[in-house]
Amino acid sequence: MTTPPPSKPMVKSMIKPMEPMPGQAPGLSVNRRIFRAAMIVTLASVLVKLVATVKEFVVAGSFGRSDAMDAFLIAFLVPGLLVNLFSESMNQALIPTLVRVREQMGPGKAQELLSSAMTWTCALLVVASVAMAGMARVLFPLMAGHFSPPKLLLTEHLFYGLLPIVLIAGVASNCTAVLNTFERFAWPSLVPMVTPLLIMLCCWLITPWVGVWSLVYGNVVGALMHAGLVVWMMHTHGYRFDLRWHGGKLAIRPAILEVAGQYGPILLSGLVASSGLLVDQGMAATLPSGSVATLAYANRFVGVVLNLLAGAIATAVTPYFAQMVAQRDWGGCRHTVNTYVRLTALVSVPVALAMIAGSQVLIRLTFQHGAFGAADTAAVAPVQAMYAIQLPFFIVSRVFYRYLVAIRRTRLILYCGVINLVLDVVLNLVFMRWYGVAGIALATSMWTVSTFVFLCYWTYKLLPLRESLAEVAG
Repeated sequence: MTTPPPSKPMVKSMIKPMEPMPGQAPGLSVNRRIFRAAMIVTLASVLVKLVATVKEFVVAGSFGRSDAMDAFLIAFLVPGLLVNLFSESMNQALIPTLVRVREQMGPGKAQELLSSAMTWTCALLVVASVAMAGMARVLFPLMAGHFSPPKLLLTEHLFYGLLPIVLIAGVASNCTAVLNTFERFAWPSLVPMVTPLLIMLCCWLITPWVGVWSLVYGNVVGALMHAGLVVWMMHTHGYRFDLRWHGGKLAIRPAILEVAGQYGPILLSGLVASSGLLVDQGMAATLPSGSVATLAYANRFVGVVLNLLAGAIATAVTPYFAQMVAQRDWGGCRHTVNTYVRLTALVSVPVALAMIAGSQVLIRLTFQHGAFGAADTAAVAPVQAMYAIQLPFFIVSRVFYRYLVAIRRTRLILYCGVINLVLDVVLNLVFMRWYGVAGIALATSMWTVSTFVFLCYWTYKLLPLRESLAEVAG
């Protein structure tokens, strides 16, 4: 007798439900837990971004598109890139392996892996900071060759003042990623609020005496408070901030080597992506005075939306993808990818269209006061509209990106970054001739479309139902 094909309930039962994470409430499906996490991160980030937006108004009113603001933005660029390069790359390489080690070997071995990874990250951040300090006098003339000598010197001095942020923010980033693996999303997402609050206080209280250095003091002290709070939170959940190397222990050495093997391609990918940002800023510096600030102001609200939506979905799906891959729940991975591709597209497309259509009004109502006048609004609004084109492509691609990292196909991320860097340079050169600084923003949106296509193709190509991890990771 022929066996009948399975009914729909029988097919669904083939997908094993994911075990709850430590400290989480059981009973919710994976997609509902991801949605809850994304909503928590989004709501917390909205509060942080509201404070940060008020901070931008204060900064714009104090400095406008002045030479001092241009100098600060270029000086701040390198510390921010170093944190993203070394610390964020470590988070992406570490979290899938940390979750697997905690499930299979216990919290003790997971602590050893975490301590080793943090030691490694802090050492890299210190070395990179020292190296960049030594290269500053060569780097900044290349990045901002059209700055006047006094403006270039100010940029260099501000950069030295901002360097402590590299190590401090790197530690905060690592601790936040670890807290997310326990489904602790709300407080780690709210803590960054301390930095814009301190920047505003410094602008109001000490700008008349120290000028643009008030932004440096506010950023450094805010980063220090942020790091202290998330380190304390991590301790309350059983992980210590313990800088010790355990690579000599046989039990944990394979996990450390696995993280190292993934860290290299992710780091190189981040380096390539950061090079694109440096290229954009450097090309903007070749345009008339104020162009760097124009690019920065135009990206403020687009950056807020990207951080809220793309950041929330990336933060939410990362620990769940890591656990589903550890359990080889490929049906669950496929369902989650499909669900959140549709959901992020449904949300991000209308937001992008609204920002493009309302760019002039948004800039006028928010930035146009004090030193920021009507001419500045006319310069910034079209650049913001060009940046907004990227929103749906970037946000949806975060789902693909996190899945590929979870299955440890990080070399694909690197290849994608190389393609995008080439596109960025070529498109900048073409579009700058037609649209000036707005062409740089349009080029960014165009290579974001390329990223979406590349990551989408490889995600579905490497998204099996039940194959072993070895077959997928290759």
